[in-house]
Amino acid sequence: MSEAPAQRHIRSYVLRQGRMSKAQKRALDTHGNTYLIPYAETPCECAQWFGRNAPVVLEIGCGMGETTVQIAQSRPHWDFLAVEVHAPGVGSLLKQIDDNGLSNIRLIQHDAVEVVLHMLPEQSLEGVHIFFPDPWPKKRHHKRRLIQTQFVALLSTRIRAGGYFHCATDWEAYAQQMLVVLGAEPALRNNVQDFAPRPDYRPLTKFERRGIGLGHGVWDLVFRKICPPS
Repeated sequence: MSEAPAQRHIRSYVLRQGRMSKAQKRALDTHGNTYLIPYAETPCECAQWFGRNAPVVLEIGCGMGETTVQIAQSRPHWDFLAVEVHAPGVGSLLKQIDDNGLSNIRLIQHDAVEVVLHMLPEQSLEGVHIFFPDPWPKKRHHKRRLIQTQFVALLSTRIRAGGYFHCATDWEAYAQQMLVVLGAEPALRNNVQDFAPRPDYRPLTKFERRGIGLGHGVWDLVFRKICPPS
């Protein structure tokens, strides 16, 4: 697959200058050098970032980091690379990493497409998590959605054979698009008919609980990277 076109892509986010709390700013200043990986246009083995060889999961758009922390706590023998562009979210996750004494999370504050394209070697990931990405509900903005054919094809090259790709959304129309896009990628396979039950490792967020209480739906998609024939 040619990777060159992904270098010119439509951003799936608008970079807002959100206000950082004093605690978030303090965490960024104090712990950024330890857990924040500078963006670079050269690939690097993930083991160098974490100081060990372990399965690595990429999370794109970690928000304020609560889900990232809970999953990392439940899988201490796995490593988690969170990519987030918004500074308050980065500061929040750094604070939680320190508060909980976690050593298996690293962050990159940069555009996820460029991170995947330039920094991650092929077959370096055990999994990918994309939870509740911006649905860009207006039709004219659908081109901004993160889950697009080209990006899914790129991500699939970074997942090892047998690894997984897990998305979740509370927008049904976006869920249907995700199902079509992921289902069309020849390197991925859906092991269920359509949408998957929520895996135990993905905790319910407070917003998700509120939505469920109001009768809103949530859709999980879990696809596996196909093992090549031996």
